[in-house]
Amino acid sequence: MKHLALNLYRMNRREVVQKFLLGGTVLAIVPSVLESCSKESDASNPGTNPGGTPPAGSKIDLDLSAAENSALNTTGSSKIVSNILIINLGGTFVALSSICTHEGCTVGYNKTAGDIECPCHGSVYSTSGSVINGPAPSALRKYPVTVTGTVLSVAL
Repeated sequence: MKHLALNLYRMNRREVVQKFLLGGTVLAIVPSVLESCSKESDASNPGTNPGGTPPAGSKIDLDLSAAENSALNTTGSSKIVSNILIINLGGTFVALSSICTHEGCTVGYNKTAGDIECPCHGSVYSTSGSVINGPAPSALRKYPVTVTGTVLSVAL
């Protein structure tokens, strides 16, 4: 401790401030960098409840005539509801987990490519949920979809 105090005494004020700011910056940045590649949840384990996905046995109902869901009436459109990615494939709908099986990032539908992509590490899935390009280790979970009148239901 005496050695540290002597070294600080020998440094000028500018050097002390620079070292303090550098140390503070490192302490602020390192945890966020390490957290960015950690799993938010165990999305590969179907028994978990990643980030608010409704529990198994429940269902999601969307009224397609409601303004907030009307975009789903267009072929190629998609919407994420309670961590479920719903895609209109033109005559049929598909519902898949929106949680990447690699590191738990939220995936999205790429209408142009016709696939599902993870923005974090580049995993690509087909609209059936299967892995096209890793590093994702397994497929996205698929859920049954029914449409009755204007109500789309996803069974979980």
